[in-house]
Amino acid sequence: MYRIPRYRVCLVREGSHPSEVKSINSPADAFGLLRTYLDGADRENFVAVLVDTKNKVIGINTVSVGALDTTIVHPREVFKPAVLCNAAGVLLAHNHPSGDATPSEEDKAVTQKLRDAGTILGITVLDHIIIGEDGYFSFKAQGLI
Repeated sequence: MYRIPRYRVCLVREGSHPSEVKSINSPADAFGLLRTYLDGADRENFVAVLVDTKNKVIGINTVSVGALDTTIVHPREVFKPAVLCNAAGVLLAHNHPSGDATPSEEDKAVTQKLRDAGTILGITVLDHIIIGEDGYFSFKAQGLI
């Protein structure tokens, strides 16, 4: 007889991050939260900020850590913590260690792919913020989301 494995899915809290920002109501709010979270990162870090129906932050998940100028991002890894947390939405973000927050063509393509995946799952992609040395780029503020 073949034995089929059974699995239990669980969410594990790994700690906390101090922040003055409790809700994401603007790109500036997102930048205020993420600037300190990604401070000092010497490689690209892609994160998902998980929010409830009122855009209150319920968690942050580092989806991937890559190299100096790239990181691998797949919808499966981006939305897994959102589903487990019962998040209504996600704010996507990553840093550019070069300091220039201008999005690449790959950044634009990944954003659209994740937005489409979120629509299918019923999880709103609020924005995608790129953190640079002196500021940020917001896909929403630029009409790209």
